[in-house]
Amino acid sequence: MLTLSGKHINLRPLEPEDLDFIYDIENNEDLWELSSTQMPYSRFLIQQYLENAHRDIYEVKQLRLVIESKEGESLGLIDIFDFDPQHRRAAIGILIVDQENRGKGFGAEALQLLCDYAFERLKLHQVFANVAADNLKSQKLFTQRGFEKIGVKKDWNLVNGTYKDEFLYQLLNNVY
Repeated sequence: MLTLSGKHINLRPLEPEDLDFIYDIENNEDLWELSSTQMPYSRFLIQQYLENAHRDIYEVKQLRLVIESKEGESLGLIDIFDFDPQHRRAAIGILIVDQENRGKGFGAEALQLLCDYAFERLKLHQVFANVAADNLKSQKLFTQRGFEKIGVKKDWNLVNGTYKDEFLYQLLNNVY
């Protein structure tokens, strides 16, 4: 799993032991805006999800990995979703859970590792991300990695009674 191993973090597959970690993330209403979640998830549903997390990306069109420190602490999640092997593209989502772990380079390293994996192993031509217009830290993260803001989706998400714009960021891989 060298492709998913960095200097400070590793990206690893979901394990049954991640149940409480995933449960806390999926049921944190402060994070629902990021994933368009509308309702809480039961432990049972998350357990079923974890039991099926081993399925192939070509079958389920997504891959969720835990961002883990070298000391074994679960820091967050990074996802490939909307995987389209025909057009060789996929979306990326990333979350560093705790505020005290943000701004330390973990997200940047995780994003680099995942992009390398997407381009080298999955042979994708492009990856993209949807970022809320008011999420300046994520905009900076994707821009610093080389993503280009290519569009604005006006009034895209309704959050607490207010429509918010969403930016579309894209990174092309000209090797494959």
